[in-house]
Amino acid sequence: DPVTIMGLADAGAHATQIMDASQPTYFLAHWVRDEGLLSIEAGVHALTADTAGFIGYTDRGTVTEGAFADLNVLDLDALSLPVPEIVHDFPGGAPRFVQRAEGIEHTIVNGRPFMEGGSHTGELAGRILRSTDA
Repeated sequence: DPVTIMGLADAGAHATQIMDASQPTYFLAHWVRDEGLLSIEAGVHALTADTAGFIGYTDRGTVTEGAFADLNVLDLDALSLPVPEIVHDFPGGAPRFVQRAEGIEHTIVNGRPFMEGGSHTGELAGRILRSTDA
């Protein structure tokens, strides 16, 4: 639907009750792969360029020269979501939900490897974006 935009975030405000980080992975696995509602290209575009453009970012959401390069390399056939887990890594040992994903082979943030084979590389190339940055 051209008047609908993908989006979901609670910014971690309810990390002990819910965890919505799985939404993009579920969207690609279920609606793109399983149901065939969209092509992989259209699904990725909905999650990236459509969202970035809606909030005014012209240098994000596409793989073009001069744009910030955040990429996921995925195996669509293997894409799945294990059961979320609770970890106690907040200050004071407070709990939070963590959602892992299978089938996302690599994540590259601003041109630097962030995740490889499901493991963090130690790179911290991203930054928080604010509405005033657009």
